[in-house]
Amino acid sequence: MNTTQLECFLEVANCLNFSRAAEHLSITQPAVSHQINTLESELGVKLFQRTSKSVRLTQEGFMFTQYAGEILKMSILSKARVKEFQSQSLSRLVIGCRSTTELQFLRPALAALRRTHPDILPVLRLIPFDALENLLREGTIHMMFSFRETAPSKGRYLELFRCPVMCVCSREHPLAALETVTLEQLQQAGRIAACRPPACPPVLFQIQGKAMGSRSTDEILFCDQQECVFPLVEAGYAFALVPGFPGTDFPGLRYIPLAEVKPLSFGAVYLSKKDRPALSRFLTLLDEYEWDIPQSPLA
Repeated sequence: MNTTQLECFLEVANCLNFSRAAEHLSITQPAVSHQINTLESELGVKLFQRTSKSVRLTQEGFMFTQYAGEILKMSILSKARVKEFQSQSLSRLVIGCRSTTELQFLRPALAALRRTHPDILPVLRLIPFDALENLLREGTIHMMFSFRETAPSKGRYLELFRCPVMCVCSREHPLAALETVTLEQLQQAGRIAACRPPACPPVLFQIQGKAMGSRSTDEILFCDQQECVFPLVEAGYAFALVPGFPGTDFPGLRYIPLAEVKPLSFGAVYLSKKDRPALSRFLTLLDEYEWDIPQSPLA
């Protein structure tokens, strides 16, 4: 089905005359007849009852007029919107994120971008990590975030900050009284809520594995996504290990630095700034931004 078929159908339905419809559409009568015939064939019904003296709508044709009109209006509107999008002076910057945590720490930087570069409009995409790398290579997104150890090999890496590994627990948890915590203490601290890669970055997964020690499966609550960890922690079922991203702490939870682990390098990944002024300006803003990073004993 195409818009030419719909235009011909609606014009014939309005005129109930093929010749007059052809005149209004500035095409030949055989062309109008062909479009109507192909439309009827596609729908599998007769839209008009035709004789040598008259043309009238069938019941199916009368019902189809409302749908044809709506489809045609939507087609015209979508074309207008696309042209409007192309003519806009705003530069769109497509940013890929793999978790709501990344979206959260990015908020103040986006606010700074709006104030300093109002001509740049960010487009945020929340996508699983593996797919995100493919979209970066294809150019569908302009940048993404990653730990240095797991950054795509073909991408360029800009370190934004070094975040400590934090033990997060409820304020009633036995660990909550500590100012720092060791892996040995975590191995004796009851249940742990954990994620596997790619939901958990491999560099954090290794540390998480050491904290698990020789626990039984009953003492490990595996989660499909990092976001699923926090309700379990808040309810007091377990503690967890998370990166200490700036501005992402949940109220009411206790965040304790892991004493034996150096902060992890976290940054932006992109392929090239060439011919992408919006990307270049945002990377400069991110590089100069003063992130409020949690303190680490090994910072």
